[in-house]
Amino acid sequence: MTFTRLKTLSLLVCALLALSFPGYVNGGANNNKKGSQPAAPVEPEAVIEEVNAKQLEKLLADKDYVAVFWYARSCVTCDKVLAELEKIDDDTDSFGVDFVKINDKRLAKQYGIKNFPALTYFREKEPIIYDGDLMDEEGVLDFLTSLEAMDLPDRIEEVNSKILQKIIEDTDFVAVLFYDKDQKKSQKILAELENIDDECDQNDIAFVKIDDDKEAKEWGIDEIPSIVLFERGIPHIYEGDLMKEDELLGWLVHQKRYSEIPEVTDEMKDKLVENTEHLAVIFYDKDDKQDMRILNELENIDDELEKEGIVIVRIDNAAEAKEYGLDHLPALIYFENKIPALYEGDLMNEDEVLEWLLVQKKTATIEEVTDEILVNLINEHEYVVVFFTGPCEPGETCDHTLNALESIDDELDEAGIIFVTTEDTGVAKKYNVKTYPRLVFFRNRDPLHFTGDLDDEDEVLAWITDDETLEIPGKIEEVNVKMLDKILAENDHVVVFFYAEGDKKAQKILNELENIDDECEEKDIDFVKTSDDDIDKEYDLPSLPALAFYRHKFRTIYTGDLMKEEEILEWVIDLHESTADVIESVDRKTLQVLINDVEHLAVFFYDDECESCSEILEELENIDDDTDKHGIQFVKSNDVKLAHEIGIFAFPALVYYETGVPIMYDGNLKNENRVLQWLVNQKNDECFYVGLGHDGHSAKRGNNFVPNDYKPFQCCPTKLEKSTKVPKMTAQRIGHSEGDQGKRPGVGGGNFQFAGSASTSTTTGKSASKPAATKKQAKVSKDTDDDDEDDDDEEKPLVKVSYANKRSGGSNKPQAGKKPVAKGKDNDDESQEVEKVSKQKASKKSGKLNVKTGYLSVGVRQQL
Repeated sequence: MTFTRLKTLSLLVCALLALSFPGYVNGGANNNKKGSQPAAPVEPEAVIEEVNAKQLEKLLADKDYVAVFWYARSCVTCDKVLAELEKIDDDTDSFGVDFVKINDKRLAKQYGIKNFPALTYFREKEPIIYDGDLMDEEGVLDFLTSLEAMDLPDRIEEVNSKILQKIIEDTDFVAVLFYDKDQKKSQKILAELENIDDECDQNDIAFVKIDDDKEAKEWGIDEIPSIVLFERGIPHIYEGDLMKEDELLGWLVHQKRYSEIPEVTDEMKDKLVENTEHLAVIFYDKDDKQDMRILNELENIDDELEKEGIVIVRIDNAAEAKEYGLDHLPALIYFENKIPALYEGDLMNEDEVLEWLLVQKKTATIEEVTDEILVNLINEHEYVVVFFTGPCEPGETCDHTLNALESIDDELDEAGIIFVTTEDTGVAKKYNVKTYPRLVFFRNRDPLHFTGDLDDEDEVLAWITDDETLEIPGKIEEVNVKMLDKILAENDHVVVFFYAEGDKKAQKILNELENIDDECEEKDIDFVKTSDDDIDKEYDLPSLPALAFYRHKFRTIYTGDLMKEEEILEWVIDLHESTADVIESVDRKTLQVLINDVEHLAVFFYDDECESCSEILEELENIDDDTDKHGIQFVKSNDVKLAHEIGIFAFPALVYYETGVPIMYDGNLKNENRVLQWLVNQKNDECFYVGLGHDGHSAKRGNNFVPNDYKPFQCCPTKLEKSTKVPKMTAQRIGHSEGDQGKRPGVGGGNFQFAGSASTSTTTGKSASKPAATKKQAKVSKDTDDDDEDDDDEEKPLVKVSYANKRSGGSNKPQAGKKPVAKGKDNDDESQEVEKVSKQKASKKSGKLNVKTGYLSVGVRQQL
């Protein structure tokens, strides 16, 4: 008996040990191997949570904003739609919107849902059905976070900080009540303010409330509750009695109708500096009568500044003024893209102030700064050039030199280099400036003195932008986006470390990477780092920090351990010395640059979920070297979203770009020799193809329908008509497939369209979002004559060539800068005359595009 108890106790102890040390159970021998590491935790994918009817009821009772995706097992497209919506699940969470899915047809019927899939948005239990395109996840996100979707009658909508920021950015006038829902005073005021919510709506003033102490402090609001009116993002603080709702309503309407210079807190000022491109800030003392008189004078130019896109605000904060080195008030500082410039003229002369501000905005000028401003610029920016003038009067040598240097300010600005001047001498003395004027270039806070001729601005520019000047020995240079774009454009091999400022992990990685900077330099490889805001979005990076190697603008991202600099160096050198024998993969930004810059470009679009894509890509790799020999750059992209933007919904797909104009390949992609021949023909032939063919490339979104009667056209530029820059185009019908050769198909009339802007109609279009083809099916004319032997003798019908917006599917609006032609007798006569001329030309040679009318004479011609 005792033995049995001991045995049982021993088993229990063993079981507890096993639970405590799972690594020693089930394969403990393997776990003891050298180099063994625990498996890295797998991050859960963002998925929309599944709920049932009871769970949904509870969720609606507990949450203010809930998005519900309704689906059914029998629904064919539900899975595709759900896959798109999964991409915004994290975003909706950050906006405070709970996103769930449910498969319950009975409950769906109660909420008016008859077809699946569907989306309902509940705002404080009030439902609204989304009637937009569910495959457009960005459109869905925009709807769920829009003020219109959250609007409820007779109620001031509750928002969180992220939604508030979006509303401020998207709405011209929005009143925000910062309150505490648990505070009795806030509750009383809220009850009063609910009475004017509808009146605010009638005056196009949105009204929202937010219970967030942190957000209130970020706007410099110390007293709760408070009202702030945001006028196109510019805050106006209400200083009246919040219990008198009629007075508040009158103030809101007055602020909307009449422009006044708003009073801001220092926190508001900081936000405005960060987010406003052109900002003028008046520092003043409200207790000083002279300051108030000057402020009243400057009110006279507020309207003119608003028309010019310059925001002007005022701040009564002596401590904040001292941070900018302002010892005497009032004072005016103009900020352009965060860079400050000090006004030194007469503030009582409002016309002079207006002229100075307009000059600052419209022309390149070297900003005048104080020592305090200069220190901030040097600490916060990578490249700062400072012209120390010392005490300098108009007409003196320093003044003439400064005027001459103004001519290179534009070039430095384009290179991302800040150029300022100062008469203050405090910072100058710190950096050993003993004689004036003197030019000093600060590169990541490291000063370099210019010793050349200051009167030769070309020599100054060449010195500043020289690679040896920009480089700091032993350090990885910090660059901004402008500088990085320039470096990638001008250098064959570049290593870039992308990181977020303040990230401790990134700083540790940087310390390791500094050890291999010199080795990269010996191999003529530029090594830079960048931490600009939203740099991951700008360069389409999966996460930060990230390391990328660029060869001739083509990127390869490092996937190993960023702390092992020796392995990174080996990886960089291998890529540098290897020759690219595969089709290079490009990200969205690089592809846009290539479409803009490369005259002959082939792009293979594929989807990671496509089964045949890898096999086809392997075949096409065989012709990569051949396309290079023919001067055609061949790249690949798995950016499905970008493909959708240019009208590609079936994968794989091949698009040839010639000077930015896209042409779709509709043959067999598995036959690489035929693909190569087609690409070479496109490059060498003056003619090019427009329109989509068969093989699934013109499939509409959501199905595989292909318009069999829709065929591509061959367009061939001919001589220019008079002085116009638009070439005539001849349209020739080409066969649908190999089996069609030699046949004479029926004449197919109808429109062919490019989704997107009208700019795609010319060969100079350069937008990466130009569509490769239309999704609309061409209509076959009932009056078509199948016999084409006498086509050249007959007058052909005119078919309007239109270019449709990718969302709207078409637009009849006149182009910008062109007045629409009014209907009338004269115009009718003129159009008849033009049409007559067009018909006469058509009888001589079928298939020309009339550059005056924009009509295409479509006729069937024999195959060449």
